[in-house]
Amino acid sequence: MTKVLIIDDEPSLRQTVSMILGEEGYQTHVASDGREGLTRALELEPDVVLTDVRMPGMTGLEFLEAYRGEGGDAMVIVMTAYGSTELAIQAMKKGAYDYVPKPFSADQLVLTLRKAQERETLRREVTRLRDEVNVGKRFSGIIARSPAMKSAIETATKVARYPSPVLVTGESGTGKELIARLIHEQSDRSSAAFVAVNCGAIPENLLEAELFGYVRGAFTGADRDRPGLFEAASGGTLFLDEIGEMPAPLQVKLLRVLQEGEIRRLGETRDRQVDARIVAATNRDLDDEIRNGNFRRDLYFRIAVVPIHLPPLRQRTEEIPPLARHFLERYNRSHGLAVDGIEPEAMDALLEYSFTGNARELENVIERAMVLADGPRIGLDDLPHNVRSPVRPLDQVDLGDDELSVKKHGALLERRLIQKALERTGGNRTRAAQLLDLSARALLYKIRDYELE
Repeated sequence: MTKVLIIDDEPSLRQTVSMILGEEGYQTHVASDGREGLTRALELEPDVVLTDVRMPGMTGLEFLEAYRGEGGDAMVIVMTAYGSTELAIQAMKKGAYDYVPKPFSADQLVLTLRKAQERETLRREVTRLRDEVNVGKRFSGIIARSPAMKSAIETATKVARYPSPVLVTGESGTGKELIARLIHEQSDRSSAAFVAVNCGAIPENLLEAELFGYVRGAFTGADRDRPGLFEAASGGTLFLDEIGEMPAPLQVKLLRVLQEGEIRRLGETRDRQVDARIVAATNRDLDDEIRNGNFRRDLYFRIAVVPIHLPPLRQRTEEIPPLARHFLERYNRSHGLAVDGIEPEAMDALLEYSFTGNARELENVIERAMVLADGPRIGLDDLPHNVRSPVRPLDQVDLGDDELSVKKHGALLERRLIQKALERTGGNRTRAAQLLDLSARALLYKIRDYELE
């Protein structure tokens, strides 16, 4: 149902417009002046704002400027009295969609709103499709709310402009390949190939042929010449995942490629020039691997010119709600589902659970819960048994020596503080924001992130 906010200082007009739009199926809300309208607009997030231009205190134009300045993106339609067309034009220059002159008929008002609604629906659909097409070009689907992830993205974006090798470290499932793709897509190599290979998933006797290629007759079964992944990635980016598992003999050959920019196919006597930008990743501690003699120190310094570390999800729990919502949207589309959210107790369980498999495990949990959910929202019973746990107030949690991380418990505490403020104010978000020392808009974002709507 389309939500419309009506701002006018005349009570009779507010009542008349509300009645007209209500009969047409619109959900209406009212405000008696620009200041109240601004507060209600940020709080309600309406689809359309219908505002008078001339009002005491904050005028319609001042409302429009303040509303857009706060990031408000609803369609704004201004109502103007006879002879105020210039003001309406000014409003449209400042971001209003249309205007209706007073006095107006019911049909004229409804037609204007329907035009606005159709345009907004089309705009959102175009934006959604554009985002789906270009999401890789922007941030490769990475969701970053924590300082550590924002820093990782900032570093990746900066280094993307240069050919320097990058080493991305972090546990499995933290998004190392996403960072590698971001570096590629933000570089001047983005129009060329991004080639990924898992160094730990290919047997040693095949990995060399995969990386460097071979010529006909190089070994049994080599019935034709075949270029390797270095050649396939020339001009683009070669992502060497789990490089810590690369066998020692191949480490020597990789070091030569990085030093000379040349490869030699198996069974061939001549070298070939390649120009592949190297991004490597590992979930191992390469310092330990070097000390244990499993990884070459000189190769480490070659591949780790710019190191980027991704912390585990349990250290950035503020990203669990937006990640969960991202996976909800993904599997609603791909599986034809209509799950529209996560119940508060289920979200609390997700926030308290230590995801050893990181974002990949969270994705698995959300997909499973969506498939098994009986209702329109994921409930606590829809989560796997190992994720479900009683939700206790933080002051009743027995914190052990290994559970003192502020980051781990910060998101859960913030969520509970917001719940408490909303309960204390009877759901009044403006007053709750004041209690929480947040802006009204920041509170709205957090309410949405924590599924508290």
